[in-house]
Amino acid sequence: MPSPTDPRLSRVAGALRLTLVALAATLFALPALAFETRGSAAYVLDVGTGTVLLSKDADQPRPPASMSKLMTLYVAFEALRDGRLTLDERLPVSQHAMSYRGSTMFLDTTDRVRVEDLLRGIIVLSGNDACAVIAEALSPDGTEAGFARYMTERAHQIGMANSTFANSNGWPAAGHLMSVKDLAVLANRIITDFPEYYPLFSETEFAFDGRAPSNTHNRNPLLGLGIGADGLKTGHTQEAGFGLVGSARQGDRRVIFVISGLASKEARADEAEAVVNWSFRQFAEKTVLAAETPVARAPVFMGREPEVDLVATEDVKTILPALAGSEIAAEVIYGGPIHAPVARGQQLAELVFAPGGLAEVRHPLVAARDVPVGGFLVRVQTAAKALIARFLSGPAEAM
Repeated sequence: MPSPTDPRLSRVAGALRLTLVALAATLFALPALAFETRGSAAYVLDVGTGTVLLSKDADQPRPPASMSKLMTLYVAFEALRDGRLTLDERLPVSQHAMSYRGSTMFLDTTDRVRVEDLLRGIIVLSGNDACAVIAEALSPDGTEAGFARYMTERAHQIGMANSTFANSNGWPAAGHLMSVKDLAVLANRIITDFPEYYPLFSETEFAFDGRAPSNTHNRNPLLGLGIGADGLKTGHTQEAGFGLVGSARQGDRRVIFVISGLASKEARADEAEAVVNWSFRQFAEKTVLAAETPVARAPVFMGREPEVDLVATEDVKTILPALAGSEIAAEVIYGGPIHAPVARGQQLAELVFAPGGLAEVRHPLVAARDVPVGGFLVRVQTAAKALIARFLSGPAEAM
């Protein structure tokens, strides 16, 4: 069996590939049992490693219902960060905002509501009216429709290519669509970009001035179950079914999941809990390559040294089935030849592997040291080898 620093070499499609049978910390990945979701679409992401644990119709745009309120919240958080809003600022309620039905804070046009209360009203109470108040305050033209156009533009800028918004709250409307993968991307951005506001998503109750005693509890069924769940947003319309954008943390691992198209809120609760348990019980995070450990050697053309070690600048971690054994196959892929000079830390290759049948993982590899251009003798030897190789290959065939 070749060692990690003595890999087998092959030429594929004009690029040099080093096929590794063993890594520095070898693991044999038995495929995990796939989760059979009852949802029409689903997506599960291990945040720390970026590993997709489950993907079902993940890129298909579909009605997101109230889960799309997360985009309104993201834009509001950006405005707070930029100073265009403050938490204590009071916003007026228009007739348009007041007219929304469904889940509301029961706002009316006599109200001027603190931004912080509106945010809690959206997160905990799923207030359609609260979304419209925020939208009109931040809209480029003062209308909810204008805000929806801005939401669409901003979503595309942060990598949500399959999202188009017609309003701020997910009220059924033609063309108001998001994919479940986009919702996961959005959840990850909220958690990463705005950790100061993320604790709002774990609040289980918000009794806004006592006017709506029937709408005071967070609809997220996972909060309080002791499984690490701390967000984010439920959704339901007749067309969309029941859905949930959720996240849970256990130890050092966090997963984000989106399920859509369930038949009832009870099915949504059961499915969401099962997804969280499956994600943490069936998978474990492993280090497959320690930082600065040579994983392969790449030949250097016209270099003072003929090869350079390839290393990762940080530990390469991945998610593997919990019952994994001892080995995992991988490839080191780079375009060749690599010309001198080479600088320490220069990215030269990628480590590529598919852990336990999951989606392919790519991690950059860099040069472990400097390799300057070789002297006169190296150039002469290189030229001689090229001439010998050409001679041994024989005359070129006539065209």
